[in-house]
Amino acid sequence: MDEKAAVAALAALAQEARLRVFRALVGAGPEGLTPGALGAMLDIAGSTLSFHLKELVHAGLVTVDRDGRNLHYRPALAQMNALLGYLSDHCCQGQACAPVRSRRRATC
Repeated sequence: MDEKAAVAALAALAQEARLRVFRALVGAGPEGLTPGALGAMLDIAGSTLSFHLKELVHAGLVTVDRDGRNLHYRPALAQMNALLGYLSDHCCQGQACAPVRSRRRATC
């Protein structure tokens, strides 16, 4: 990941509703969610949700696939992991370090 892509991803996540949408999609995993399910889960109006999903797709953090009449939004887990890698590449001045483990651990 380059700096420009990292800035775009971080800018997309720097908004409360988009962060909630992204976290909900990550929670759903590779199966993703439809806009209707997301809207109901997060109590976000359809037009507002559409705007936020478009921003996340544009930033490369979310993908969208059409299945007949339905759209399925999925987290771009590889892009999310690339962003995390970019942010931690220079950790501890190049020395091996052990991050503090949280109670919940991501396994993506």
